Amino acid sequence: MPYRVAVWGTGNVGRPALRTIVANPNLELAGVIVSTKNKVGKDAGELCGIAPTGITATDDPTRVLKSGDIDAVAYCASGDFRPSEALDELEGCLRAGANVVSTAAYPLYDPTSAPADIRERFQAACDAGNSSMFVSGVDPGYINDIVPLLLSGLCEEIDEIRSFEIFNYATYYAPNAVRNLVGFGMPMDAVPPMVMPTIPTSVWGGMIRLLARALDVQLDSIEEIVERRPLEETVTVPVGTFEKGTQGALRFEVQGIVGGKPKIVVEHVTRIIDDIAPDWPQAVGKGAHGVRITGKPNIELMIEPSDGDGDSVGGGNATAAARIINAIPAVCEARTGLLDSLDIPAQPGRGLLR
Repeated sequence: MPYRVAVWGTGNVGRPALRTIVANPNLELAGVIVSTKNKVGKDAGELCGIAPTGITATDDPTRVLKSGDIDAVAYCASGDFRPSEALDELEGCLRAGANVVSTAAYPLYDPTSAPADIRERFQAACDAGNSSMFVSGVDPGYINDIVPLLLSGLCEEIDEIRSFEIFNYATYYAPNAVRNLVGFGMPMDAVPPMVMPTIPTSVWGGMIRLLARALDVQLDSIEEIVERRPLEETVTVPVGTFEKGTQGALRFEVQGIVGGKPKIVVEHVTRIIDDIAPDWPQAVGKGAHGVRITGKPNIELMIEPSDGDGDSVGGGNATAAARIINAIPAVCEARTGLLDSLDIPAQPGRGLLR
């Protein structure tokens, strides 16, 4: 029998999550939870651009969770600007007996290194509901854990593992995040929330600790490096207008230090136009994720997703959704509790080949 799944949130990740569930013969869409009134009552197919599914959206989570026939919830609502509310909603799903997959809870990408209060809170919720939880995505997500771990097994020696994102955010249709989280259009004397001290480590540090644990190395520390560049001219791109002199490019590294040197590194290079900061790493096309291992041999893998219309942002969101959705059968069959990518490795696309 297919696993019955509800999707919470129909934004940039929720829409491809809905499509992935409908396409997967091992899953059955059983509910859709939304937060905006104009989506209530609409068919899930209309919300994600496919044929009608017969499942209509509701803004009442209890109506879905109390139905008693939900195996899992794909929580795709954003937690960036409402972290406390997102954690409350995730906990409620687990206590109601639903397994959970999500991209929203950054501290739980690596539960073993999550803050003790969050780890204990969510383990207790899993115990109460006899449920499991798996959090992943792209970055943080598969480009920081399962992909570098796979490539590491092809090496004789490793000097450095670097996972990276190189993206143009001109078509990233989340204006609040683009401006007020990443900081495009912010004055250069203001620090974007995404790179305030300790924030990069709180988001990506778990990925570095997970790799260190899997590779059996001891971290000395985790360090952060941030660089920003201003726009030389005012520019208008699909996501909006950004003024001359404001932030137009952002680069940071979260470095896992081993033996006094950066050995496990997460790097982000983010632009609002392609020609700014030409000395920083460049992607082919509008964006890519990748892993570079320096060692014997040197290995580099680039992943350039596209949504079919040439939009790498949409393609990236689709891979994030597919990572958690296609993992649902494994999560439902796993032990009760908090899971990570060592518990739920990459899943084959069973039944997806057309």
